[in-house]
Amino acid sequence: MDSEFENQCLEQEENEEYEETESSSVQEKNNDGETTKQLSPREVNTIFNSETEVCEYYRQYGLQNGSGIMIRNTRKIDGVNTYLTVACHRYGEPNQKVVDSLKPKPVVKTNCKARVCAKRMDEDNKWHVTQFDNKHDHDLSPSKAHRFRCNRKLTKHAKRSLNLYDEAGIPMNKSYNALVVEHGGHKNMPFSKKDCENYMREIRKLRLAKGDAVALQNYFNKAQSIDSHFYYSIDLDDENRIKNLFWADARCRATYKEFGDVVAFDTTYLTNKYDMPFAPFVGVNHHGQSILLGCGLVSNEDTITFVWLFRTWLTCMFGNPPNAIITDQDRAMQNAIEQVFPKARHRWCLWHIMKKIPEKLKGYKEYDSIKFQLQNVVYDSIDIDTFEIGWSSMISKFNLENNDWLNGLYEGRHRWIPCFVKDCFWAGMSTTQRSESMNAFFDGYVNAKTSLREFVEKYDNALKDKVEKEVNADTRSLSTTIPCVTPHAMEKQFQENYTNDKFKEFQKEIVNVKYCECMMLQSDEAIFNYQVEEIQYVGDSQTLRTVKYNVVFIKDMELEYEVKCECRLFEFRGIICRHIIKVLLFKQNVFTISSKYILKRWRKNVKRCHSRTKVTYSTWKDTEEKRMYEMVCDAFYRIVDLAAENLERCNHLVGTFKKLELEWDTNDKGCSTSIVTKPEYFVKILMVNVA
Repeated sequence: MDSEFENQCLEQEENEEYEETESSSVQEKNNDGETTKQLSPREVNTIFNSETEVCEYYRQYGLQNGSGIMIRNTRKIDGVNTYLTVACHRYGEPNQKVVDSLKPKPVVKTNCKARVCAKRMDEDNKWHVTQFDNKHDHDLSPSKAHRFRCNRKLTKHAKRSLNLYDEAGIPMNKSYNALVVEHGGHKNMPFSKKDCENYMREIRKLRLAKGDAVALQNYFNKAQSIDSHFYYSIDLDDENRIKNLFWADARCRATYKEFGDVVAFDTTYLTNKYDMPFAPFVGVNHHGQSILLGCGLVSNEDTITFVWLFRTWLTCMFGNPPNAIITDQDRAMQNAIEQVFPKARHRWCLWHIMKKIPEKLKGYKEYDSIKFQLQNVVYDSIDIDTFEIGWSSMISKFNLENNDWLNGLYEGRHRWIPCFVKDCFWAGMSTTQRSESMNAFFDGYVNAKTSLREFVEKYDNALKDKVEKEVNADTRSLSTTIPCVTPHAMEKQFQENYTNDKFKEFQKEIVNVKYCECMMLQSDEAIFNYQVEEIQYVGDSQTLRTVKYNVVFIKDMELEYEVKCECRLFEFRGIICRHIIKVLLFKQNVFTISSKYILKRWRKNVKRCHSRTKVTYSTWKDTEEKRMYEMVCDAFYRIVDLAAENLERCNHLVGTFKKLELEWDTNDKGCSTSIVTKPEYFVKILMVNVA
């Protein structure tokens, strides 16, 4: 049964593949059941009005018979075409050269002689067919002819859709599949995926124009003309090529005024196809989210380059340097920071250092034990003395005195070991997570193959997404409340003042007070010293350990107080720790916290200037044609909604479309084009006809 069915299918396909049209007029039915007229071969001396008509007729003739076309020969006299040969796409001698005999490429040419020749006659200035050969030396397949290059064409709608998908960061395969669904399947596609890829490649080339430097400068100039606070700087070499690039929009600059005290700078995320590392300046907002404070692309990672970038960024940010800056372990960055930000606290990214442990220590026999003890010394040392003892013990126990990597880290310990840096405010910027979160932020927008101009546009899209997340977080903090889990007035105080995300951090501290026990060590009239013992769970094994922290409570004559804990959580993250809460609640009977421990940085009811800054990211890419297109589309979809559920309206609307298409097509060929350039005329006609 299966064999019989297969034979029927093969027979049907053969009938379709090899059928040729010989009559001058053949009637057939298309996929919709409508009767259409088949084209027929033109006789010698048939007249066409232009060479374009000759090519288009032969293309349509080949489409219905299963062949493609190519323009083989043209002949010019005084710069004007007088002779034309349009041949089958398999015309010409096959290429016999084989570069790799084991991987030969497909051959298209078969020396097929099918063609039409036409000549422009002086007497009537029209094109006369002088030869028509219809004999092909290869098989024909009408069902596959639409896939030939000459019959594939991207529609304006498809181009528009591809541009929108590209701006949204949608991969090409998904963009193409969306168009396939829209057209009702691959069989109805007037173009291929390769055509879409080629179109987007050309569009991106056009965006870059004749050179990266000129195109980017024009792009930024246009951005600046729309947003006067948009800032950019391009550093060119002697041959007018881009060396370094920096830009920041108005919102980035306004955001820096609010959250520019602590900044992370990192060039390790990606390098684009021009080998220019991406260099973002990253901060933290009032929800603890990563925010962009400008970014650059740099050609080198040397001191001179970083000095240029830091000084440019400092100029952009009104000459106000950050209080603290986090970078990776790079000597060139360190030199540049010392020159440009001499008063800023400089810290190395702990994540970058710890991720190198396997690379640097894997060769040791006791690698697992070394790794475990190193992590304990780094993360669990409460104070400097504890760290020094633990480090010395580790080095001597595993004979690591000659390890250059560890020796270098020890020399720079004041830049990365937590107990050395936690006396400074880092806005909760955990170096073990911040770099990873920035990587995730740009995933799906840019990659190592992204061109310079694309990079700027994709960056815009990523920034839009980031702003949207901040707005959503603002909305949640103002419209929802995280319930309190304790009866303490202190928790209620933070609930009313902090954003939801930051309140959760405080709530975690007040909940964990139950694992703390407090005892007084010594006191006088104004200074009270406490020791808080906390029971902690360690690792996946959930083993218990007790850690002791010293807390100092100082009371002044005006009944104000100051409290400090050895863990330095408040100094480091701006969140009051569980050890301080334990002392305040159960020893000092302080039930509401002093306002100086409720940071403005984390408050939800503060009106911030950056949130009032207008977002204009991609408006400079808009064109008049784009705005007209969107205007017509908006009106079109409203009208389609009115017509879609009524057959009479639907037929009337389609008829109106065909009438407009015929009228405007005539206008495009020589009549007035005022109708075409006025979308409001189109809207008026449709509204009158559909209403």
